[in-house]
Amino acid sequence: MPQTITTGFRKLVDDALAEIETIDVETAIGLHGRDDVVFVDLRDIRELARTGRIPGAVHAPRGMLEFWIDPDSPYHKPVFARDARFVFFCAGGWRSALAAQTAQRMGMRPVCHIDGGFGAWEKAGGPIERPEPAPGEAAS
Repeated sequence: MPQTITTGFRKLVDDALAEIETIDVETAIGLHGRDDVVFVDLRDIRELARTGRIPGAVHAPRGMLEFWIDPDSPYHKPVFARDARFVFFCAGGWRSALAAQTAQRMGMRPVCHIDGGFGAWEKAGGPIERPEPAPGEAAS
């Protein structure tokens, strides 16, 4: 017998959005490159390879985020202990809303996420480092 889901992902995302700061892509582009701001890319490594990266963004796979944030974790990454504003993003904004909520609940401040994620960033013309074509592929 299949399990019954009592709280769907949309409710989880909506609850997260009610707790966190959401910034529009224009604001995010304005923050890009500042020394006191850390962009955190939560997308899967295959997504980065396919679509590119925001220059300077820290790649933090969503499944490792809690472990990388917590200084008591053997997997802690010092970048998450910086005195900075953390801007989370994913492809479209759902994972980053959940990640920003988690980071905030763990005590990180200030945190926010980009409404529309990398897709909105790309559409708005934000800077992107494109992946190198694989050997034998034509550059686009």
